[in-house]
Amino acid sequence: MTRTGILAGGNFIIDHVKLIDRYPEQDMLAFIASETSSNGGGPYNVLKDLAAMQAGYPLEAAGLVGRDANGDWILRDCAAAGIDTTQLHQTDAAPTSYTDAMTVTSTGRRTFFHQLGANAVLGAAHFDFSRTQARIFHLGYLMLLSEMDRMLENGRTVASTVLEAAQAAGLRTSVDLVSAEHPDFRAITEASLPFTDYLVLNEIEAGKVVEEDLKTAHHDIPRMQAAARQLLDRGVRREVIIHFEAGAVVAEKSGALHHQPSLRLPPGFIAGATGAGDAFAAGYLHGTHEDWPVAERLRLAVCTAAACLTHPTPSQGLRPVAECLRLAERYAAG
Repeated sequence: MTRTGILAGGNFIIDHVKLIDRYPEQDMLAFIASETSSNGGGPYNVLKDLAAMQAGYPLEAAGLVGRDANGDWILRDCAAAGIDTTQLHQTDAAPTSYTDAMTVTSTGRRTFFHQLGANAVLGAAHFDFSRTQARIFHLGYLMLLSEMDRMLENGRTVASTVLEAAQAAGLRTSVDLVSAEHPDFRAITEASLPFTDYLVLNEIEAGKVVEEDLKTAHHDIPRMQAAARQLLDRGVRREVIIHFEAGAVVAEKSGALHHQPSLRLPPGFIAGATGAGDAFAAGYLHGTHEDWPVAERLRLAVCTAAACLTHPTPSQGLRPVAECLRLAERYAAG
């Protein structure tokens, strides 16, 4: 069997994106300029991004939503985008997850308030890899899937067993994290690394795992690459991809290292940053699926991230692959 397509599993969320004039101090007030509702959560965003990019191969969803109006909305939205929802289940046990994303109009910076909902009870029983011919399984977000993050007596997590099952079925695995405070952040992540082919994360998340503050290291590329190599040494099978405001780095198992600067975006370009990390992941995964060289994957990834920034919602700024790549020509990526 020739595998093709991307199966993305994990968080499926309704995002309520509110544009505000400023982020207030506690007990103070901010004004909401506008608000919209959209897709949210790593796998959902990645699938919607790939659909907008006109990826040209099957896109499949795996997750859990409530048997409610929000859950029905997600199923309809996926169907309209051409995303297969065979493994996107509905449950009466919990409501559909949602996030209030507060985005400051002048900067694009955002803050999230999250209801775990049905994502908290998503578990191994909801994944059946015998029912897919996908080439890549993308799982996200660790730290935001209560049952999947649960530590087992053998030191594994439920997520690690799901990733192992995906690899046993012949899929390559990709994992993304969320920037959250969690007492077991490092342990949960490390449990999945031996069953992860591609680890896609930002500098905050990477720093939490390697126990180093990387938030101020945006322009210290050797330091970022060293962190990526540490993560490879902890078990990742193929590549570690760390993205940050100034660009991204990749460390390959072969020892090769790569760096890609972000695009040089003009003032006023950024309408919102919600979903930019997932858009980066979508670009990188597309290039991976298509067997592009790492440098070309990174170039597309910074372009898809930039395209995302043109709209305050996670995926409405995305455009076909060729159009995304033209952003690099216009805004002089390195």
